[in-house]
Amino acid sequence: MVLRLSTMFLRTLREDPVDAEVASHKLLVRAGYIRRAAPGIYSWLPLGLRVLAKVEAIVREEMNAIGGQEVHFPALLPREPYEATGRWTEYGDALFRLQDRKGADYLLAPTHEEMFTLLVKDLYNSYKDLPVYLYQIQNKYRDEARPRAGLLRGREFIMKDSYSFDIDDAGLDTAYAKHREAYLKIFARLGLEILPVKATAGAMGGSKSEEFLHPTPVGEDTFVRSAGGYAANVEAVTTVVPADIDYSALPAWEVKDTPDTPTIDTLVAVANEVAPRDGGEWTAADTLKNVVIAAKLPTGERRLVAIGLPGDRAVDLKRVEANIAGHLDIGGEVEIEAATEEDLKKNPALVKGYMGPGNGLDHAVLGTEATSGVLYLVDPRVVSGTSWITGANEYGRHVFGLVAGRDFGWDGTIECVEVREGDPAPDGSGPLQTARGIEMGHIFQLGRKYAESLELKVLDQNGKLVTVTMGSYGVGVTRAVAALAETNHDDRGLMWPRNVAPADVHLMVTGKGAELFAEAERIAAALDAQGIEVIFDDRPKVSAGVKFGDAELVGVPTIAVVGRGLAEGLVEVKDRASGTAENIPVADVVQHLIDTVRG
Repeated sequence: MVLRLSTMFLRTLREDPVDAEVASHKLLVRAGYIRRAAPGIYSWLPLGLRVLAKVEAIVREEMNAIGGQEVHFPALLPREPYEATGRWTEYGDALFRLQDRKGADYLLAPTHEEMFTLLVKDLYNSYKDLPVYLYQIQNKYRDEARPRAGLLRGREFIMKDSYSFDIDDAGLDTAYAKHREAYLKIFARLGLEILPVKATAGAMGGSKSEEFLHPTPVGEDTFVRSAGGYAANVEAVTTVVPADIDYSALPAWEVKDTPDTPTIDTLVAVANEVAPRDGGEWTAADTLKNVVIAAKLPTGERRLVAIGLPGDRAVDLKRVEANIAGHLDIGGEVEIEAATEEDLKKNPALVKGYMGPGNGLDHAVLGTEATSGVLYLVDPRVVSGTSWITGANEYGRHVFGLVAGRDFGWDGTIECVEVREGDPAPDGSGPLQTARGIEMGHIFQLGRKYAESLELKVLDQNGKLVTVTMGSYGVGVTRAVAALAETNHDDRGLMWPRNVAPADVHLMVTGKGAELFAEAERIAAALDAQGIEVIFDDRPKVSAGVKFGDAELVGVPTIAVVGRGLAEGLVEVKDRASGTAENIPVADVVQHLIDTVRG
């Protein structure tokens, strides 16, 4: 069916929406693909749905090719399965919770691991039924604290989530490899540059995990890569840990007055005045700063944690968030923020700007949680035998020569500092380079976490009940639409790749003569009869300038113009991406357009 702009539900905008920050958000709204319904929530209009359907079709084809079978769950789910796995509380404030008129608890699903697990449990009971790969393309809901960038970070979004069920870990390895290959094919077909990177499992749990990132400056994820092939999300980067140092010959620590030194820069300056050393000046790398953060647990409890790290490094709260759950002995997501003045007031022993680990002083407050009451974690670079300048837990005083492992201990190490350009890759493949990207997909080896919680067991070859092992694999479908718009545009509008464009040809009439419209009608009908999708700008009282502007904004890959050239028997055909145009004889234009579309 020919899509006629005279009747299509479409209004383009000349100005960017006031809340739009990135190009994809601006252009998808201006070109009439989506409309904002609420913060982080969007309505899909006819053009947008056409693009969305084509992205979904590519995902389905590749999932079906590896043996995936499509199902569809409700978005509104009961509390009980999520209670059984602990995620009713572990998801914290990100979960949309609600009650029905009888007071029963429900949620809007952020993911569907529990429902897939229970479905397989309900229908399968033997190893002969496995492996099985199930998937759906479904709306998901997360109460993002700061929804932004249109479809890139919303509260409602569409995701393809699939799950593999296997009798053993070897089967899980096979399922993981199949999904990984399918994802690479999906993104290649979409024309999106993708880099698989090592990732953390987060609230999903499980072991092996990879993200599929689309490199772009507007991405929210920071990742690193080396020339030798290492690639990881910054949350998953591990530090190259230095060897322990023999401290037997090191002198005892000494406390010195260091007035007005609440920052690392001021401390270094004073340290070089009051305690100059042979072999060079003190630097920030010689100091051990202790940062207090607040961890908001899924239960609502607010817990303070102190982190010791070299003074020339900064804490990355996202890395802390990704790696701290195990130290707090909880499952699920933890919300991290810097401790507030109010937090410190409740703990007067934590002397802001002069905080240090246990050092033999009566007022030492950091060391091990058992003795101090404050969980104390350190960066992996703080190894036994390293000597530090650090706070003496008194205003205006610091300790010099405090030795890790001799003078203070800690409760554990945590990957917590910002990863720097030039840091060594953990696999020895060279220095790291940092970049930004959009997370387009994420795959996990879940293992038996959900199967154990929900008692998904089958009989093995020996008639013994064994717990099924699972994998989880997600693709952001609406996010893929946004990423394609972000990647394929210029200052005039969108430039869709042909396989996801809302139509193949944008046909327009520029002029008022009846013969122009008659010829355009003929071309549109002939293309439609050959299965070529056509948007036909048949609006009779709209100027050529507006029509050209709309065509470039909407972004169909081929534009055909029936205008004044028709008097000479010619139709202009323009490539949206390159901007090149050529005049084609009217008798040949239909076949020319068919050949262009079909390659």
